[in-house]
Amino acid sequence: MVSFENPRLIADIGGTYARFALETSKGEFTQISSLRCADYPDFHSAISAYLSLVAPLRIEHAAVAIANPVEGDRVSMTNYHWKFSIEQMRLLLGFDTLVIVNDFTALAMAVPRLGPHQLHQIGGGEINKKSVIGLLGPGSGLGVSGLIPVEDGWISLGSEGGHASFAPGNEREIAVLQYAWKSYNHVSFERLLSGSGLELTYRALADYAGVPGQDLTAPEITQRALDRSDPVCVDTLEVFCSLLGTAAANLAVTLGALGGIYIGGGIVPRLGTYFEQSPFRARFEEKGRFSNYVAAIPTYVIIEEHATFIGVSAILEAQLRTITATPGSAILGQIRRARSELSPAELRVAEYILAHPRAALNDPIAEIAKAAQVSQPTVIRFCRSLGCEGLSDFKLRLASGLTGTVPVTHTQVTHDDSMLELGAKVLGNTASAILQVRSQLNREMIDRAIELLIRADRVEFFAVGHYGVVAQDAQFKFLRFGVSSGAYSDTRLQLLAASVLKPRDVAVIISSGGRMPELLEVAEKARERGALIIAITASQSPLARMADASLIVDHVEDISTHLPMISRILHLLVIDILAVGVAMRRNPASANPLTAQADERLDESSQAPDAAIRKEARTAGPGVSLSSPLARLTSHSR
Repeated sequence: MVSFENPRLIADIGGTYARFALETSKGEFTQISSLRCADYPDFHSAISAYLSLVAPLRIEHAAVAIANPVEGDRVSMTNYHWKFSIEQMRLLLGFDTLVIVNDFTALAMAVPRLGPHQLHQIGGGEINKKSVIGLLGPGSGLGVSGLIPVEDGWISLGSEGGHASFAPGNEREIAVLQYAWKSYNHVSFERLLSGSGLELTYRALADYAGVPGQDLTAPEITQRALDRSDPVCVDTLEVFCSLLGTAAANLAVTLGALGGIYIGGGIVPRLGTYFEQSPFRARFEEKGRFSNYVAAIPTYVIIEEHATFIGVSAILEAQLRTITATPGSAILGQIRRARSELSPAELRVAEYILAHPRAALNDPIAEIAKAAQVSQPTVIRFCRSLGCEGLSDFKLRLASGLTGTVPVTHTQVTHDDSMLELGAKVLGNTASAILQVRSQLNREMIDRAIELLIRADRVEFFAVGHYGVVAQDAQFKFLRFGVSSGAYSDTRLQLLAASVLKPRDVAVIISSGGRMPELLEVAEKARERGALIIAITASQSPLARMADASLIVDHVEDISTHLPMISRILHLLVIDILAVGVAMRRNPASANPLTAQADERLDESSQAPDAAIRKEARTAGPGVSLSSPLARLTSHSR
């Protein structure tokens, strides 16, 4: 467990209330406070208001459960108007770590950590330890999740199971479904197993009974049912518990949840002893041929008030262990291994950085030295002891190990997005795709492709459609290096060009799917001519199997637009990798005279900024030679 040098901020954000607490040690929550979301214009003002209520403590790590799907860095609440960037919020609040998770994911992670006094069993059945667990909870919606046991813990399932289609079990429930169909084309379990669902069911049963329905809220319906003052409300709560039994049984058989079914949310725990006497468990066990199967599965109501806090705390603890014990880059692990070899002053720097990696990443050298109680030269010596050239180089390596705390995933663009949201999603999706491709890079294949290009007498680039600009970009770069090259996007010219290839030539074929017949025909013709083939394409594609070197680009693309936006950028980046690799390995002296003369003319016509760049590079120490193609490439824009 990561030590609690300072309290951690834990929060549970719903559509109505935002609950906050300080965790001072594992499972110990203090300064608990609930703030009305409507009193604050945004998430930042709400969290700042809470922090102003507690003592001016240094908060380094925070975790927030929010009633909303969390996909990537942007959070846009579906049941409230708050929107924010996770990383931007972390920087604004000055936290080292800010973890945002779905509230039901947090509740699921709490389940294995709850004791008998925090649960109330409904009916029979016994837990099969280390088996799958199911979780559902009606509140403002119907949350559904599950936990899968792994060797050292649990994996929480991200689920939208509440939107599974509602299935009635008797004539009364058929009447509810028919009433709901008057307003909704699709009636899910969530449509009925929620606060608004209680109100919908009440109106449906009033219509079924032929009595005028009143304008009652979910709490009013529940109270009238519990004190049995309104027959329709009594029927409503009875139907609600029956439907929950059906949904819970469906979840149990779907997941094989022999570890039990757990019920949370804001409604059931408030029903008290009524729920135990309700039709819930009887309906749960009504599964026909599988009645004995589900009868052996226990069902529990989560009665622990702070269960979500417990779950989100566990997620934060796991995140901190990942950062401090097995970071994405080796730098923090390298610091730990090197501690015994550091001087006492350097050791103080090491201990500070291990305890405050985010602060060390953002703070200037003076702040780091002050916090570690050492001189600034000591900080530099510490960085160099790790093989870094200085503090800047060290921070770059440290940053690569901390980027894992910011989730970046593919997010679907919708017609409801504002222009700002659309831009954020496009950029986020592109960043996600780049990171994915980076993780898939095969060093051996890159080395092989670069070696083929260096030895080639001529390099021909082939692409079709929107990828033609990638081939043209590649031709421009390689001509700058003095490499005889061409780019072909017209299918008629492609076959003609492939027909005159020679054994020392290389054909670079660029194809997103690797299945275009025209490009496969080019590859076949190139092989017949004895030329070598480099493919920039998808894995397991016919083109990839035909190539002498395959550079794999697998990605998520929104095919509804019919425009290869992300994949085109990825292919351009792969061309850049090849171009830089070729430039770095070529002997500048071997560049042909025509290219050298052209570059001399470019140098003579260069303006002051270019000259300044070249002068700075000459004095920068070891690096890329200014006479190399790479230096000439980077010192002149197209």
